[in-house]
Amino acid sequence: MSPRHARVVAIVAARNEADRIAATVAGLRSIAGVSEVVVADDGSSDPTARAALAAGARVVRSERNAGKGAALEAAFGVAAAGGAGVILLADGDLAESAVALGSVLRPVVAGAADLVVAVPPRPPTGGFGLVRSMAASLIRHSSGLEAVAPLSGQRAATIECLLACRPFADGFGVDAAMLADAARLGFRVVEVPAEITHRFTGRDAAGFVHRGRQGADILRALAPRAAGWR
Repeated sequence: MSPRHARVVAIVAARNEADRIAATVAGLRSIAGVSEVVVADDGSSDPTARAALAAGARVVRSERNAGKGAALEAAFGVAAAGGAGVILLADGDLAESAVALGSVLRPVVAGAADLVVAVPPRPPTGGFGLVRSMAASLIRHSSGLEAVAPLSGQRAATIECLLACRPFADGFGVDAAMLADAARLGFRVVEVPAEITHRFTGRDAAGFVHRGRQGADILRALAPRAAGWR
């Protein structure tokens, strides 16, 4: 089926986002063409699942924290079984800014790209860019793609592209690995600006721990790809 006539399902990766998930779901549901929102609740200890259901989403919930890649894998299976032809991926903390992903979805629906990644505005705070630089370098070595936003999880893709990129990488490695795989396999990958906002990690202990885990996951996922095998 042509992407123009395909069923569009938004999948939201979320863990402990009870204060933002309803607004995120509402923003995604307001995007023209989105038929359904599926929230992949990765073992939240707060009412994320309940808030998502109340906002009109379907919820695929893990009883434990299995990692972003596993959460998306489970939700993708549900969306694919339901006849989705285009998937819009978003993080649960986007809140009202999720509506800006309409600009990411449109090129895929129009048939102009197979995978479109959102390039967010520069964050007001963050680390030193080491994880981003590492991810960009490994993506370049494994696929030849020069990625501007290698860590962005906000993206739209055809079902064919995502099926070819499975199984999804574990944990936080899923986004960068998907980008590398799609480009390596010859899918049309583009990046577009999107005015999205979400929680930012600072230059504190919690921020450095998060980036350390993110970097380790990305390295585990991309190092074998850069070395020539998946």
